[in-house]
Amino acid sequence: MKVPFVDLHVQYLNLKDEIDAAFKNVINNTSFVRGPFVEQFESAWAEKLGVKHCISCANGTDALYVSMKGLGIKPGDEVITTAHSWISTSETITQAGGRVVFCDTDEETFNINPALIEEKITSKTVGIIPVHLYGQACEMDAIMKIAGKHNLWVLEDCAQAHLATYRGQRVGTFGNMATFSFYPGKNLGAYGDAGCIVTNDDQLANWATTYARHGGKGEHVMEGINSRMDGLQGAVLSVKLPHLPDWCDARRRVAKSYTSLLEDTEGVETPVIASGREHVFHLYVIKTDKRDALRQSLAEKNIATALNYPKALPFYPAYAYLGHQPSDFPNAYAHQSRILSLPIYPEITDEMIDYVASQIRQFN
Repeated sequence: MKVPFVDLHVQYLNLKDEIDAAFKNVINNTSFVRGPFVEQFESAWAEKLGVKHCISCANGTDALYVSMKGLGIKPGDEVITTAHSWISTSETITQAGGRVVFCDTDEETFNINPALIEEKITSKTVGIIPVHLYGQACEMDAIMKIAGKHNLWVLEDCAQAHLATYRGQRVGTFGNMATFSFYPGKNLGAYGDAGCIVTNDDQLANWATTYARHGGKGEHVMEGINSRMDGLQGAVLSVKLPHLPDWCDARRRVAKSYTSLLEDTEGVETPVIASGREHVFHLYVIKTDKRDALRQSLAEKNIATALNYPKALPFYPAYAYLGHQPSDFPNAYAHQSRILSLPIYPEITDEMIDYVASQIRQFN
């Protein structure tokens, strides 16, 4: 048996008629950049989340950058974020003019540890970027309490957490602004790069829209950037959006099956769902001390896996200037060599899940 890490083609086949028709409509209307198909998706996504504004962007990284510029980041400003994420989260802090301040993670959820945030706050701190990693919400009550106490803005990075909730409230609706990625492999994925910003703040929404469209098309009230969603992506996302809740349920079923099948497997730790969270399992990540050997063994059995992420952000060459040591981020550092992402997608079969789990049990 062959088990891919994700299978976007089978998803397309299930939606082929709808997607083909959507592409044909975009082409017939020659609405290739922004236009009605993008606007339709912006409205639908804002409604689904329960927010006032959705500002589409070319990708999720741009969404982070535009948001920080809108929040008024200045040279020298410090922004606290997690030590365990994709580099988009931290690189955009620097690109926007700020300075990255990393915080260690919770041992079980991989998310930023709120208990460690306050010790990172200085007179230069202006904001916090929590990342809802792998599809599980951060501890937002604690984060928002800290932000309020110290007058900091909060920008939620929801790139992996479409429709995840914390105590019944959707991620992306807690902070001043939030960003989403619609990269093809995401739970809600386009057929190319795409992303968005969401907010309930009218002024921030207007600023972000203006800045991402060359500072105001036809007016240019400022120097901005060019970050627009393509019409084809907007159309694809509109087709997929109604299916997202069912896909989230399917991912939870897959995760539940993996956890049940691996429950008593020696040396393997399955994901922990923290209290009050509704996990959407963009990724299903186990921990094991024999990670590299297990990954090789699974590859030999035609099972694809991934490392998300093979190195904690503070230990990449890009951040050598910060001079961090492993002891600065013990959890994030320890996770580097122990985490392994197993295949998970809504269409994965029970036979595939059983096969993956059986090969892990046999290895151990």
